[in-house]
Amino acid sequence: MKTTLLRFTAPDRARRLGGPILGLAVASLPVIGGPALAQPDAAPAAGAPYPRAGVGVGPVVAGYAEARWAEDWSAYADPARRKDALDRLKYIPLSQDGSVWLSLSGEMRARTALTTSPGLLDRADQRLDTLRLVGGADLHLGRHVRAYGEVAHGGSGGRNDPTTVGALRNDLVVQQAFVDVSGQVDDFELGARLGRQFFIDGSPYLISTRNGATILTPFNGVRAWVRGSRWRADVFDLKATRLGTGGADDDRTDDARRFRGVTAGMVVPRDWFGGSKLFFDPFLWRTTDADRRWGAQTARESRDYVGARLWGEMGPANIDWTVARQTGRFGDRRIEALHVFTQQSVSLGHGAGAPRLGVRIDYGSGGGSYDGGTLRTAVTPQGVPTFYSYQNVFGPVNMIAVAPNISIRRGRTTLSGEVQGTWRASERDAVYRATDLPYAGTQAVDGRRVGEVWRVQAAHSVSPRTSLIARYEHLAAGPVLKDAGYASSDYLTAWINFRF
Repeated sequence: MKTTLLRFTAPDRARRLGGPILGLAVASLPVIGGPALAQPDAAPAAGAPYPRAGVGVGPVVAGYAEARWAEDWSAYADPARRKDALDRLKYIPLSQDGSVWLSLSGEMRARTALTTSPGLLDRADQRLDTLRLVGGADLHLGRHVRAYGEVAHGGSGGRNDPTTVGALRNDLVVQQAFVDVSGQVDDFELGARLGRQFFIDGSPYLISTRNGATILTPFNGVRAWVRGSRWRADVFDLKATRLGTGGADDDRTDDARRFRGVTAGMVVPRDWFGGSKLFFDPFLWRTTDADRRWGAQTARESRDYVGARLWGEMGPANIDWTVARQTGRFGDRRIEALHVFTQQSVSLGHGAGAPRLGVRIDYGSGGGSYDGGTLRTAVTPQGVPTFYSYQNVFGPVNMIAVAPNISIRRGRTTLSGEVQGTWRASERDAVYRATDLPYAGTQAVDGRRVGEVWRVQAAHSVSPRTSLIARYEHLAAGPVLKDAGYASSDYLTAWINFRF
């Protein structure tokens, strides 16, 4: 029986090749056209570890990841690989044999954003300036045990911004703090993680850390897994974190909001579809919220998600398709809702610089919020509103969105553009904000057309660790919004991101 720890390695060379812009863009996801798709590894041989791209910790590109504990800098045990002082912080040996070692990480993001007609109302322009500072430490205690801790500071200021929320302004927060244990038993890896942690095991349209905010979204609880060479299963039981705005003592576990379930995964045979690198991930989840509000009613909600995700690469094409049926109870009312997310793109040439043409088609059911009957509003366990609006004015609730997009990479710069048509799925329900709250009055007007969202983005890699990103969006209000008294809006944001 084997008892060696399974390790996931990120090639050191990638950080110094053409991938830096992609690696650093991880810090700014989501971008136009949806999330960057991690490329599945080659077909696993019997007894090999499950492909790194599909284990449910998000993409690791050019050595960097959104969840910093997903990175592996063990190759820096070789001093010849360390090129500068920051490289030396990625592997600090604490024992003579190197089995106990520490990896340090950090991030700084300075961002400014200008919004006209904030909240889609005819009022003074708003400027929001934010600063993210993060420091992390990953302690490896031999081959089976690790401890990870991460603290963050969120600064917020600007003009005409009355909101003060913990996700934007937070003096100090313990963003993650957990211990995990893992090992190999025969041909299977077993592991468990306990503590405050990010959870991104699922479609990025359903599960996210909300990277658009200053402070990312952590959960509290346990996650365990078993992984073979061609299949995996993860179980979890987590509670949300209620973020304060002061020191680390006011960011507490929210017992009113719970998220638990199981996500499985399998490697689709590589000879299917004429040769592919695909994963199929079915899931069964449950969320509970003691104080959910729909329409004029506030009640306890218990919602079950049954669905699956098919994603990966088929030759020059990338796909990410997810279906999630939702059932449950909202107070004494039945829930019957549906989400469908499809993102597909194709390379129009060869090599990393070839343009990619894509289209995103998404559906979130709606209805029942105001009539007291069956609740048909689809809602995500942890939404990713930036896919639908950079300024976070829309979410995939009672929404149909069709968004063709294009992305072009030239050297260290990537340019992207997209136009999104947006409609209501049900005329008898409201248009919803990114927070799942309705735009007041939209439930009382006729029509389906909400409007169009025109977006462009430019991302430039200054160095392997530093990137500059700028985004512009014009939200053209359609008849539903105009008839309810809402206006069009422009949004411009830029930021610099540094990480090591």
